[in-house]
Amino acid sequence: MPTVHRYTVRPVLPESISGLRDVAYNLHWTWNYDALRLFQRLDADLWEETQHNPVRLLSEISQEKLTAAAEDEAFLENLAKVQEGFRAYMDNKCWYPQEHPGLDEQCIAYFCMEYGLTECLPIYSGGLGVLAGDHLKSASDLDLPLVAVGLLYQQGYFMQRLNADGWQLEVYASQEFGTIPVQPVMGEDGEPVRVTVDLAGKHVNVAVWKAQVGRVSLLLLDTNVPENLPADQDITDELYGGGPEERIRQEIVLGIGGMRALWVLGYRPTVCHMNEGHSAFLSLEWARELMQEYKLNYWEARQVIQAGTLFTTHTPVPAGFDLFSEDLMKKYFAGMVDELGLTWDEFMGKGRVHPSNKAEPFSVAVLAMRHAPRRNAVSRLHRRVTAHMLAEAWPGLPDNEIPVDSVTNGVHTRGWVSREMGELLDRYLGPRWQRDVSDSSVWERVSAIPDEELWNTHERQRERLVAYVRRQLRKQLIRLHASPQELKAVNGALRTDTLTIGFARRFATYKRATLLMREPDRLKALLLNEDMPVQIVFSGKAHPRDDAGKAFIRDLVQFAKQEGLSHRMVFLEDYDLEKARMLVRGTDIWLNTPRRPMEASGTSGMKVLVNGGLNVSVLDGWWAEGFREDVGWTIGGGEEYDDFEYQDRIDAASLFALLENRVVPLFYQRGVDGLPREWIAWMKNSMRHLTAGFSAIRMVKEYAERYYIPASAQYRRLIADGCRRARELAAWKQRVRRAWDQVSVESVVEDSDGYVAVGGDLPLEATVSLGVLTPGDVQVVVYHGSLRPDGTLAGGHHVVLSHVDQRDDLQIYRGAVPCPTSGFHGYQVAVLPYQEDVLVPHELNLIAWE
Repeated sequence: MPTVHRYTVRPVLPESISGLRDVAYNLHWTWNYDALRLFQRLDADLWEETQHNPVRLLSEISQEKLTAAAEDEAFLENLAKVQEGFRAYMDNKCWYPQEHPGLDEQCIAYFCMEYGLTECLPIYSGGLGVLAGDHLKSASDLDLPLVAVGLLYQQGYFMQRLNADGWQLEVYASQEFGTIPVQPVMGEDGEPVRVTVDLAGKHVNVAVWKAQVGRVSLLLLDTNVPENLPADQDITDELYGGGPEERIRQEIVLGIGGMRALWVLGYRPTVCHMNEGHSAFLSLEWARELMQEYKLNYWEARQVIQAGTLFTTHTPVPAGFDLFSEDLMKKYFAGMVDELGLTWDEFMGKGRVHPSNKAEPFSVAVLAMRHAPRRNAVSRLHRRVTAHMLAEAWPGLPDNEIPVDSVTNGVHTRGWVSREMGELLDRYLGPRWQRDVSDSSVWERVSAIPDEELWNTHERQRERLVAYVRRQLRKQLIRLHASPQELKAVNGALRTDTLTIGFARRFATYKRATLLMREPDRLKALLLNEDMPVQIVFSGKAHPRDDAGKAFIRDLVQFAKQEGLSHRMVFLEDYDLEKARMLVRGTDIWLNTPRRPMEASGTSGMKVLVNGGLNVSVLDGWWAEGFREDVGWTIGGGEEYDDFEYQDRIDAASLFALLENRVVPLFYQRGVDGLPREWIAWMKNSMRHLTAGFSAIRMVKEYAERYYIPASAQYRRLIADGCRRARELAAWKQRVRRAWDQVSVESVVEDSDGYVAVGGDLPLEATVSLGVLTPGDVQVVVYHGSLRPDGTLAGGHHVVLSHVDQRDDLQIYRGAVPCPTSGFHGYQVAVLPYQEDVLVPHELNLIAWE
């Protein structure tokens, strides 16, 4: 066969609209409606066909349409407005430099396996990626000195297709990187930047691309380059594809390759934020680099890494973490272990809960925690669950003292609010809601929005959703070669005046998408009620290897079809960011049914808040914090059962009772003017009380002030003066570990008869043996609180006792336990290591109990 040479013919942007290219390559347009309208105005049909991809739009649009736009005065005026608005956005002095001046040398490196920024950049699968995308957008709005690192997948996550039976099929399509909003990073020599990583003795080349997210740069790594062997080109093919070997190769590229890319491009991170454990190998590369630069050993370098690393976990069960066999680790890390100067057993111990247990596989989450004393869960309830998982490493500590904190997730409100609702908020809240969505005082003005205007705006959103659902259903049926009668029936799918429930998320079984189907007759009665009908829109993907999740999807589709409910209960295939936006804007109720406490946080329900939607949810994740009586409804009362079948039955009954007796009647309770005034009051309450607190702006501010700033300061302290303090700290830890078996609490004496008046204090004296250590090496701590029935502490607080005397070889400490409440209380006394540069007990799980 003759050789066919490929070339591409692209339209030429006229000079007057050449600025469109700059607009297209900065993802700020994803939360700028004026910019979105510009591209839609060029060619509305092509805008939809390209999945809202301005780069591809500009490469495929007809030259005639570009020429017409270049001569259209109104279009030129709108383009100038967008460009001026973007310049003002970039030049505006924002929260971070205003509130925290003098931190110019700080560099926060944010690592994540996926990013959900826009549907035309399919490098995300679900909540983790969407959260990461919202983190970057909010960091840009706040002007944090943050750079992000991820992978640029050739095929990304799969496209979901349902067959005629409703069974999920996975379809993979390769991306053409030249037609998505990313650009190759070029070096000073004008050539594309490359870094290399060692994979089982082979050097693999990694290309570096950049997606610009407002002020934030997202570096995306890609192994699909000609210099690599075909098997190595495929490393960045699929998100969460393949088995353990494919995953470890991706995670090496992300963590080790990501650090190398940062250094090549001149970034010097003072903080590395690992969003989940996939990037945990970055700590090894960071150690190797520090060892070379400062002539440190691993243990000294580790002190610096611990100072500047944060690990965020989103996983509520240990099985959610990646585990690798010792053989696989040896294949890929034998060389690096030698460079780090560790024995093989020492290295494997860094990834094991019990370092000496050779039967344990290597956990990247454990590796992350070993190098990140700053660690957090993503809701308060998830913090409790995570503390329970970590308790084995800190035996005896009360749950609330286990060294893990929480930062509850949030959403980038400006990216999720509809255009109509945004304009309404502009009129009644003014520009402040856009400048700082986390300012709760701004949202008090929601009360001033006339009921008619808020309801009409929300109804328009529901109308848009219904029209969108019909279009999508028609596409699904055409692909399945549906009959003309089936296609015609789509026009009757959903109604614009009916209470609409949305359920859209990853179809993991613990999320219980089929909970309503446990009582099919009651479900049918709800949906088909002529006076107060209900309709439900489902969407979501199951993992390719999760047949149980796929069965949930099939069961929903078949139930609707077999029971004649297709006009009231629909499933939209191929859930993505576009469908998410349409659903959270147009639904009246957002339904969330996880099996408590399996939902780490969840953010989909947060996205309906600003759009006037209300939540009906189990008290799990963020809703355990957000719920109050006048903003939404809770399924059950936060009960947890070991018997899942029983829990599901109880929760289903609670959900039906809630819908039948409270939610549906309230929606259809109308006044003489036709408005559901009480429902609207709940909408306003939800917007007023919840929007600010569950915004990603609040979340990123919290990360900055609780973690990034103090971690960066400690990192700089430890690298100063040739890492002098890091060397001293490593030596101090070694000395303390060797002497710790000599530490004991000899006795505790309390000055009371066992009874204390409310508001009084319980004086204590502890006698402690420290062996060769000194009082300056330790703290003596009293943990106190109320007692559970089994005699253990239920939460509580701690008090540090003061060193007051020495008697022979024993040290005397005194203090008092405050007693503000009545009841049965208890305390326990412990000795912990102490040094001003150490986070205790985060870094050293050495505890000597009485």
